[in-house]
This record gives sequence, C-alpha cells and structure tokens, in this order.
Amino acid sequence: MKKISYYLGAALLTTVGFTSCTLDAVNYTEMTTENYPATTADVEQMLTGVYQNLNKVNANPQMSFLYLSMLASDDNLGGGGTNDKLMQAMDLLLNYQQNMTRQFWIDRYEGIDRANRVLLALPDVEGDEAMKNGYEGEAKFMRAFFYYELCSQYGRVPLVLTPASEMLPQAAPSEAWGQILQDLRDAADLMPAERRTNGHVDKYTAEAMLGRAWLFYTGMYCNGEELADLVSTTYNPLTEVQLPDGTMLTKQDVIAYIDDCVQKSGYSLVMSDYRNLWAYTNRFTVEDYDYTAEQGLKWVEDDNAINPESMFAIKYNKLADWQTTIGYANGYALHFGIRGGQAYENTFPFGQGWGAGPVAPNLVEDWENIESSDMRRDASIQNVNALPNYTKGGWADFIQETDYFEKKQAPITAIKDDGTYTCNFENLMYGTDGWTQGSENMQLNSIHDLVLIRFADVLLMQSELKEDVSGINRVRERAGLSPIAAYSLEALQNERRWELAFEGVRWNDIRRWHIAAAALAKQENVPIYHLGAPSTNTAQNYNGGYATRYNATAGFFKIPEGELSLNSQLVQNQGWTDATSEYGGW
Repeated sequence: MKKISYYLGAALLTTVGFTSCTLDAVNYTEMTTENYPATTADVEQMLTGVYQNLNKVNANPQMSFLYLSMLASDDNLGGGGTNDKLMQAMDLLLNYQQNMTRQFWIDRYEGIDRANRVLLALPDVEGDEAMKNGYEGEAKFMRAFFYYELCSQYGRVPLVLTPASEMLPQAAPSEAWGQILQDLRDAADLMPAERRTNGHVDKYTAEAMLGRAWLFYTGMYCNGEELADLVSTTYNPLTEVQLPDGTMLTKQDVIAYIDDCVQKSGYSLVMSDYRNLWAYTNRFTVEDYDYTAEQGLKWVEDDNAINPESMFAIKYNKLADWQTTIGYANGYALHFGIRGGQAYENTFPFGQGWGAGPVAPNLVEDWENIESSDMRRDASIQNVNALPNYTKGGWADFIQETDYFEKKQAPITAIKDDGTYTCNFENLMYGTDGWTQGSENMQLNSIHDLVLIRFADVLLMQSELKEDVSGINRVRERAGLSPIAAYSLEALQNERRWELAFEGVRWNDIRRWHIAAAALAKQENVPIYHLGAPSTNTAQNYNGGYATRYNATAGFFKIPEGELSLNSQLVQNQGWTDATSEYGGW
C-alpha cells in the first residue's frame, strides 16, 4: 500500500510524492491507494493534477516543445542575447549543453504518470458511469497531448501506459503514434457532446487534436520510419493507421470527427475582426495604439470574456511566484517580449522580455509577394521602424535582431490615467491587488491565455483532409480576402502559414509536408542586426546551416544526456552524437 501526499497549491491539487507504509496498516486519516480515489470527486481532484502539468512546463518555457516549434520554424529566428545560447541553438537545430531540454522531458512524463493513475483508478471508482467516461476521456486526451509533444520533439520515446518505475526502451513511431491516435479517438467517443468553457477539454477539442495528430503522423511518416524516409521530399500521406487495439483508423474516420467538430461543437470564428483575437486590442490599450485606435476593436477576452474560437488554452493567474508557482504566469509572453530594457513608450504597446523569436524577414517577404493585401500580416507582425522611439540594438548584446517583432505572444503594456505606463495591461484590467509578487512586475504579470488550438485551425484541417476550399474560404472571409476557386495544397499551406503564424504549428507543418529543409534554408543570409549593427544571418557557418542540420536530424532534437545515463535502453537520435551538433555561440 502507498500513502499519497498532496500539495494544495493556489488553484490546483498536485501529486508530489509517494512513500511506503506497512502492509497491514489501516489508515483512516491519510489517502492511500486502498482508499483513494473512491469517488468521482476524488478523480476530479486527480485530473486537476494532470492539467497542472501545463503550468508546470510553463515554468521553463524555453525547454518546451511549443517554444522549440516557434524558434526552429522558418518564421522565427533564435534571438536573445549573447548568453541566450539555447534560443539560438533551437533556431539552428543545434544543441547547447548536455541537458538543454531535460526539464521538459521530466515534466511531461510526470503528467503522463498522473494521467495513467487516473485511468488505472477509474474502473474501481464509485459513481455515475457517464461522468466516469468523461473523466476517462479527459485523461486520455491529456496523455495523448503530452505524448504528441514528446514524440514531435524527440521522435522515439518510451511509451509508458501504466504507473510504473521500470525503465522502458523507446517505442517505434508506429506504436507511439498509434497510441496517441487511439487515445484521442477514445477521448472523442467517451466525452459528452457538449462544449465546455470551464477550462477542461471537451469532445470537440479531442476531435481537433485528433486531426492535428493524424495529419502530422500520416504525413511525416508516409515514406517510412528511417531518417532518409523522414527527410525525403516525397509527400504522399497515409490514408489508414492500425491502432494498438487492432482496429483501423482511416482518413474518412478522421474527416467525420473533424466535420462533427465544425458542425456541432458550438465553437466559431471571431468574425468581427481578426485583430480582436490578440491582447493588444484590450480595452486599456486599444485606443492608445496607433494601429488599432478609432477602429471599434475590442479584445474578445476583455474582462475574462469567453473566446468562442479558443478550444484549448493554458490559463494563468495572479499567484505566480519565482520560487514556487512561476508557471502561473505566462512565461512565453516574457520570453517573446521585446529585448532591450527600453522605456515602455519606446516599444508601446509591447512590453519587455528576453527577445526570443525575432520574425524572420523571409516570412515578411513571402507574405508580401504571395498575399500582399492580407491584413493578418500587420495584425501579426510589428515593423519596429513604425515605433517612433524604438532603438535598434536595445541591449547591445541582441543576437539575430530583425526589423520585425511578432505581436501574438507578446506582453502588452497600457497607459494609466496619470499618463505613466504599466508593464502589463493586466494590472489595470484585473487590479493591482492580490499579485503574489506585486504589481508592476514585468516578468510575472502577463497572465492572458496562451491558446493552443483555435477553431480556425480546425477549419483549415477540414479543407486539407477533404481537399476542398470551404474551410479555407471561411478563414479568408474573416480576413477580408476574396475566396479561392479551387483547392490546392500550396494554397492550403499558405493559408495555414498566414492564419496561424506564431502559434506553434508551422514547425510540424513544414516537417509533415516534407518541405522543411528548403523552407528553413530561406532564412540564411536574411538581414539581421548583430549587437545593434547591420549584418546577415550566416547560419550556414554554424555546422552546415539549416538544411544540413534538418537532413541530419529530421527535426528531432537531442535526447537529454541525463535520461540516457538513467536508462541504458535509450538510443540517442541521429545527428546528435558528435561535435557537429553542438552550438558554441554566435
């Protein structure tokens, strides 16, 4: 029998450890595996711990798959300062130090263990079967999401499906992705047909995630599982996948799930204006920002309003503390904030941060050449030359700085009644009281949602799977663009790039379409600023450049050395076993 210890955090119940107790003891005052969970209320507490893993990873965003998927893509460079070698390494598909992303590996496996414990306990729990089915669906969704990120980042990883401490070898991609798809299919089937707005995932979120996982696996692995197959430029996606339970999941099955999501979920596009999706249109900032003033814009999440387009998001609160609960603040906003320590009036309405992910000039050029009238470009990208007082170079150590800064993940400032600036608009919207670390803390006061799946993505997946223009044209209509007459993969690829820019999906898109090496190479020799001086992005000088590194790795990153030393059954990924994979600095 095991005694279960729980830590009651600010808003979440979190499993933190297990200790042994005597086999013949009867414990009436502590939770053990013999008396907990006993009810569906107990299971709901356990599920809270599963969801908390989203915030735990957020405590170290620079190690996460979402962060990597931004910097490694062809739309962002690495950025940061001379000491921020991890940022630049991710951009260059290189490694910095032995355990560059190990905390992400550890944290995600902790989340998987928590989900496994829920699934193990449910059959013996008393309660309504429909409610138990819903909880099973949530646990399977979260397990699948955690594995989606791990398998996307590392390729072959151990597939742990029960609470266990033994070391396992890496699973074959077909085994791991089959389990991901099966979990998501089951989650969609188990959860009730209702949209949820309480922070929990629902049936339709599972259908959306099933589409995302299906498109990646059936595209990325369409030629086979060896490195040469993965970096081949041949793209002919699979149309059926055998699942671990022996059933077959087909493309038509996935289309049916996506159609159900589009037609019945209740999620919808924010049709008023694309810019209303982003926090710079909040009511405390919108009229002071020249780009948005006097246009009737209103952030869809003003004052905790429900975003009808947000299907899966990480939530934050005022209780972030550097020592214990840092994950309760939006650390991605901090990392993607403007580097330089300049006065807020110089960068308004964008706040300060570490300068990760400067926008790659090749994206701006492609957008201008292909869809020059697309309002989403200026809605997503700030040309810093249009900020009257912005100083290029800022901090003199800025690496890979460009003329462009992305707006979607940024911290947003506001002007107070007395004319001074607050570091984050949240101080005005939610009040200056109650912050664990006090107000005017630019590192912890960004608490607006980080949206992981939007309904627009589902519409574009629908068009891609069905090879029609319906979803594409709904998205284009919102952007004020004319419809396209006929479907093409190129049109779909462009639409995803414009609509979902800087939302963490581009990296897996170019990999699964087998265009990654060519797309990444377009970042080489684009204009940048190095330590404030004009320069070029000479990535080819760093261990061969983007295409060379992609073809050596297929975009899978190094398994942390600490994990290899713990588990002798793990085998390092190709492209990470010699000095050509190491980054020493710009």
